[in-house]
Amino acid sequence: MLPSKRLVLSYVFDWVVIIGIAAVGAGWEYITPYHRPFSPVDLSISYPFEHNETIPTWLLVLVSLAIPAALIFMVCLVFVPGPTASRGTPKSLIWRRKMWELNTGWMGLALSCATAFMVTQGMKLLFGKPRPDFLSRCQPDLSRLSEFAVNSVVGSTFNKDWVLATSSICTNTDDDILQDGFKSFPSGHSSFSWAGLLYLTLFLASKFAVAIPFLPPRPFSTNPAHTSAITPSNLRSHGLLPTHNKHNRESNTRSNFVEEYVVPIRYQAAAPPVWCLVLILVPVGSAIYIGSTRYTDFRHKGFDIIFGSLIGITTSWFSFRWYHLPVTRGAGWSWGPRSYTRAWGIGVGVGSYVGTEGWSHKHEGAMHNDNSNGTDEVELVGMAGNERDIEARRMDVVHAL
Repeated sequence: MLPSKRLVLSYVFDWVVIIGIAAVGAGWEYITPYHRPFSPVDLSISYPFEHNETIPTWLLVLVSLAIPAALIFMVCLVFVPGPTASRGTPKSLIWRRKMWELNTGWMGLALSCATAFMVTQGMKLLFGKPRPDFLSRCQPDLSRLSEFAVNSVVGSTFNKDWVLATSSICTNTDDDILQDGFKSFPSGHSSFSWAGLLYLTLFLASKFAVAIPFLPPRPFSTNPAHTSAITPSNLRSHGLLPTHNKHNRESNTRSNFVEEYVVPIRYQAAAPPVWCLVLILVPVGSAIYIGSTRYTDFRHKGFDIIFGSLIGITTSWFSFRWYHLPVTRGAGWSWGPRSYTRAWGIGVGVGSYVGTEGWSHKHEGAMHNDNSNGTDEVELVGMAGNERDIEARRMDVVHAL
């Protein structure tokens, strides 16, 4: 069943909002930042102005946005829906899953970069911190120092130039270079690179299950088989586990079906191949390198880079979790779409953007869930909750064996 136009338009509007966030950040580039007073003898802002940056803005956008977007496209095109999809799955459903994973992958990337860009640009305007190369940009006229001083230490026997002055003392006629000199905090290159590259890391880690082995919470059990290190294997035959006697085996009910299939804890997770760490280390290492160039190019101080990185780390994690399940428990999938009646929002007390009406108002009697083989599964609402939980647990065990 195809999603309703109402639902599709709600996600189109999501894209409009994301683009709007980026547009706000771009618009702030044309606003004059706050000019923090400075001292013409402050060595921390006396570094030379480097005209040729190691990582110019166009290269930053290429590495942190365009390349991650291309890699997300390739992963969704080639690896989704994955080996769990049966051969008989209709191609229309497979392509629907590919397009959905691509859409959420790009939306998360765009949201991360746009949010980091807007926040960073806004903070630059508010703080107006001089860059380490500010005096080279300013070219102050020291003969007029007393005229533009903001404190009363003029004439000090220690150093007559040891005063704070306003930007009016600057003689540089290139206004763009001068205004950019007051945008040291936080580092935009650092925030944008971490926003795009760490998001790519989380996306790849999710799709290829690159994570520290994880055990989900489980009820307490005194059965020694659950924690045994000598149980021969976690590969058990379907329904042929040995029991104490035939009577007990025949008396098992559906509610204790899971207890038959004992999988020792040590067999419930395993470390990924070490080469998979490349998927994590390359994007993260690239973000670290980009941040380091802002220090060696004398564009930012260390704290500016650290704080900018924290902005990008925060937006990347937030944007990934906004559209994707947790890396350790999500099996590489993004969240499914919102429901038809909840596509544009919900009221107090509703609690979730997924309801029983599904994607279209034409099927209000069913709830749609994406199962692990890439097909759409329709689950009747009238099915008892306990029976659904038991059946889900049973299928989880069967899939694990």
